Amino acid sequence: MRYSSSTLLLLSLASILSLCSSNAKNMLPSEVETLFKIMDSISSDEKWRISYPNPCNPGSTWLGVECKLGQDNHLHVSRLDFGTHPNPTCNNTATFPYQIFDLPHLESVFFFRCFTHTKTTLSAPANRGAAFFDSSLQQLSLRSNPALVGPIPPQISLLKSLKILTLSQNHLSGHIPPGIFSLNSLLHLDLSYNMLTGPVPIQLGNLKNLQDLDLSYNSLTGPIPGTIGRLGMLQKLDLSSNSFVGTIPYSIEKLTLLTFMALSNNKLRGNVPKGILKLQSLQYFIMDDNPMYIPLPAEFGKLVKLQELRLANSCYSGMIPSSFSLLVNLSTLSLQNNRLTGKIPEGFSSLSRIYHLNLSGNLLGGVVPFNASFMKRLGRNLDLRGNPGLCLSTSEAYNNVKIGSGVSVCGPGSLIKKSQAAAHGLSKLLFLFAALVFM
Repeated sequence: MRYSSSTLLLLSLASILSLCSSNAKNMLPSEVETLFKIMDSISSDEKWRISYPNPCNPGSTWLGVECKLGQDNHLHVSRLDFGTHPNPTCNNTATFPYQIFDLPHLESVFFFRCFTHTKTTLSAPANRGAAFFDSSLQQLSLRSNPALVGPIPPQISLLKSLKILTLSQNHLSGHIPPGIFSLNSLLHLDLSYNMLTGPVPIQLGNLKNLQDLDLSYNSLTGPIPGTIGRLGMLQKLDLSSNSFVGTIPYSIEKLTLLTFMALSNNKLRGNVPKGILKLQSLQYFIMDDNPMYIPLPAEFGKLVKLQELRLANSCYSGMIPSSFSLLVNLSTLSLQNNRLTGKIPEGFSSLSRIYHLNLSGNLLGGVVPFNASFMKRLGRNLDLRGNPGLCLSTSEAYNNVKIGSGVSVCGPGSLIKKSQAAAHGLSKLLFLFAALVFM
């Protein structure tokens, strides 16, 4: 069969297009080689080059590797997961693979319990310069890597597309580089459970889009920077278990979207800003173990969405504000080991959602204002021990209520016991006096 020249041209073009389309969705050779280098250096689960020669092709994809079709019609690695089964596990010699930043379309990378034996750092090789961190990465997560040591590199501030940075439960040390706070796209920043030191840079306030900030369980010092009030989108703030000093900054009142705030186990003291009552979205306020040395702020009673309020071991004094009875959503109230005096507010008995109430180790007095059903509902989650002035009404005491808190019974019974104890003590004194006289 003979074809015209125009038909032959069309057939030739069709053949070329078919060849192009068959190769178009393959990975670029340079990207395949980079991925193999990463896998060979970290994981011994497979002979990756032999078992999966085309890592992104359908039917040949690896667990822990995701690919996307790029605008260039090539497949590109978009996500890597390492550390725990079914994802590729890491061998004992695994170190942080800087080659991940040579994958130009990588958006998310996770290393969980990966660097456990051989010490490694996040530092960029000196010969790579700023381009080392010039990537499209949006999520970088390194968690529970005890062999990940050293400082957070300042070059991390060049990851301009980064939205989620998690460097938690490692052994990172040194100061927080101020450049981190130039990452305007950040939504989530978690540097918790490391050995970071020094103050929090005032540049913190530049993260206008930040929703979650967790710096807990480090050794950070100095005051909480007042620029924290600029984080208008913040919903979760955890600064607990550091060595912060000074007072809670007044600017905290601007964080009106906060639902969770933890400041426990620091060295904070002094007055709580009255503007804290503006935090009407707050559901959890945890501030145990700080040397406050002030009366309990009545403003807490106006945070009507509070579900947990923890203020234990903080040298609060005075009476429990009656406004605390207005916290109708409260499930946990911890005020133990302070210097609180006076009576337990009667309104506490109306807190229908509370299941944990600890007022132990104070100087409270008077009759416990809870009926039998309230005490049975809480059971052992009600702790009133260590308040020598408290007593349980006779009617509730004989209603088979096991309060288990060392609270004595009010009324004649308790007076008789006290009188007997006093008489016994007096008789001992008289005996000693007589012995001295007749010596």
